[in-house]
Amino acid sequence: MNRLTNSLDFQAQALTLRAERQRLIASNIANADTPGYVARDMDFASALREATGTQAAGSTMTGDAATARGHIPIGTRSTSELGLKYAAPSQTNLDSNTVDMDRERASFVDNSVKYEATLRFINTDVRTMLDAMKSPSQG
Repeated sequence: MNRLTNSLDFQAQALTLRAERQRLIASNIANADTPGYVARDMDFASALREATGTQAAGSTMTGDAATARGHIPIGTRSTSELGLKYAAPSQTNLDSNTVDMDRERASFVDNSVKYEATLRFINTDVRTMLDAMKSPSQG
């Protein structure tokens, strides 16, 4: 049972982070014409590792101390602060805006596909659990 809940917990964390990344990308696209706007994105892999507590050797670094996986980290950051980085401008712009619409569109589509895949993984896990709980007479 623990393997099933661990899988669901991981997928739920991934889904939350995918939704947050989609929000960031949409914000970048919405501000494509805003002078001085600096595009933001997240390093999804490191954000997921941090959110699930799967750092190297099974510990999470919080300040100067390492605690066991599953402990609540000191100075917990919100999901919107996990792994946020500024996007490097692909070309100079007179208004100092760093949004590259081609990159943002590609990131939006890529993240959308991965969001949908995460939903399908969750759906499959839930169906597997429901099938396991059915009695043999229910078919």
